[in-house]
Amino acid sequence: MSTIRLARAPDLAAVEALVDAAYGHYVARIGMTPGPMRDVDDNGYAPYIAAGYVNLLFDVDDACDSDDGAPVGLLVLIPKPDTLLLDNVAVSPAAQGRGFGKRLMQMAETYARDHGFDSITLYTQEQMHENLALYRRYGYVETHRAEERGLKRIYLRKSL
Repeated sequence: MSTIRLARAPDLAAVEALVDAAYGHYVARIGMTPGPMRDVDDNGYAPYIAAGYVNLLFDVDDACDSDDGAPVGLLVLIPKPDTLLLDNVAVSPAAQGRGFGKRLMQMAETYARDHGFDSITLYTQEQMHENLALYRRYGYVETHRAEERGLKRIYLRKSL
């Protein structure tokens, strides 16, 4: 069983640790630091937490209380004028393969519908092939490619 709650200021270190754990293995593959890890370096998650964009997933089977223990996943949702941006979805490597990523993706869709969005947009690195395949299985369609901050990104959108 798992529970999700908004991140709070004291969760910043846990958010950063989860992002580093989830994305660290991509550094060698893409030859540079992935965007979500750059957000940690740029202190990007503190404002996201303050704005209420960061959701944390806890495995309550591993912790007696959802406020105890480290989060096993996170979801960063940023409202944009014409879409909901799924800025980051990450699951701790130790918790992967247990359905947490699917739960987070479903939560993003529920949130989008509940807040009047008719689509979700996300992007991934060109060389994160497994993520691209996963998003396509969830019904996301490529809209364009762009290079930003030296990172080759693929943008995808899902109509709800």
